[in-house]
Amino acid sequence: MDKILKIKNITKQFGGLTAVGNVDFEVEKGSIFGLIGPNGAGKTTIFNLITGIYKITDGEMLFEDKRIDNLQPFQVAECGITRTFQNIRLFKKLTTYENILTACHNNSNYSLVDSIMRNKKFKTEESELIKQADELIKIMGLWDRKDDIAGNLPYGLQRRLEIGRALALKPKLLLLDEPAAGMNPEETIQLMHLIKEIRDRFDLTVVVIEHHMDLIMGICDNILVLNFGRKLAQGTPREIQENSSVVEAYLGKEDTSC
Repeated sequence: MDKILKIKNITKQFGGLTAVGNVDFEVEKGSIFGLIGPNGAGKTTIFNLITGIYKITDGEMLFEDKRIDNLQPFQVAECGITRTFQNIRLFKKLTTYENILTACHNNSNYSLVDSIMRNKKFKTEESELIKQADELIKIMGLWDRKDDIAGNLPYGLQRRLEIGRALALKPKLLLLDEPAAGMNPEETIQLMHLIKEIRDRFDLTVVVIEHHMDLIMGICDNILVLNFGRKLAQGTPREIQENSSVVEAYLGKEDTSC
């Protein structure tokens, strides 16, 4: 399969601290790729590097074989990469519908003059954006809450809304940073099905950071394990589960001195 994302020996240093050290991996187009590791392992830092929030100290990052490590965040988004965050970042005083529709407007081509004049181009495109918002809200299972203020939604539904808003930008690569954080087991299972559904429906590639191992092992085709900012292991879910170095990083080394 084609590699949509290529990370080549990237390093990120903050002064004398190496947050990510010489990490390399590739993500196949259409796959669900997991990024795991203990707290502080450098997972979110890698997302921040991919999306241009941080600049790499060394290495290369390619998206669809084009360098992206020199781009600003808005330019990375224009290439087709969107993300969610560990801490939910919704427009919390707007409704569910307004959150999605606001993101859909990124796809509009009408001008300020068109919107003032409310001409045919404006009306046609605005009608299409409304259809896009309606579809996304239904897909995310939020139709009966579309008029609710986003900040009043239950935590799990806020997570769904944030994913829906990211999808409204029509990405090719979706980065999910701990999407199951704060969810109960039933919500986590529903999220697993949702991630697979949106991957297939929108022909996406997904990279997900998550501490819920049931979710990671249940949906990912390939998994990268980080530890102290460095690549510890990579492989299929079964290979990762059977890797003694990964078990030690998560659970600690067994004390055999007694």
